[in-house]
Amino acid sequence: MADKPALSHITATGEAHMVDVGAKADTERTAIAEGCVVMQPETLRMILDGNAKKGDVLGTARIAGIMAAKKAHELIPLCHPLLLTKVSVDIEPEDTLPGLRVTALARVTGKTGVEMEALTAASVACLTIYDMAKAVDRAMTITGIRVVEKTGGKSGPFSAADRGD
Repeated sequence: MADKPALSHITATGEAHMVDVGAKADTERTAIAEGCVVMQPETLRMILDGNAKKGDVLGTARIAGIMAAKKAHELIPLCHPLLLTKVSVDIEPEDTLPGLRVTALARVTGKTGVEMEALTAASVACLTIYDMAKAVDRAMTITGIRVVEKTGGKSGPFSAADRGD
């Protein structure tokens, strides 16, 4: 049986620690994450028409996602604080869900990746959509939170599409 790869945040004795990235080279690193909010078609129409009682659902979710990416290190215990150079959150309707697909991009020139920042942005944008529309559709589902692409760093590029995902 092949050895499992070691977890970088766990010592040989099982203690959690923050990885020392000081000796790593600065490279441009990008991560794209996504998530979906599945809802009733009427809820989707209400959001797209701008008729939610709490206000602009898409605009608020976009800002919430961007703000969340900047705070990932405050939320995830062993996550490094990063000087992000770009964060974007795009939200598109998908009638086939029905619902909204959130795509978050995070970029940095640094010593460690930005997957956690992109995932945090996508997650919080989805949570914000849920919060702003829950009064009319409590059965909404947040699903499919995942990294779809990453570039930069020692491990090289990753694409969920290359794996058939």
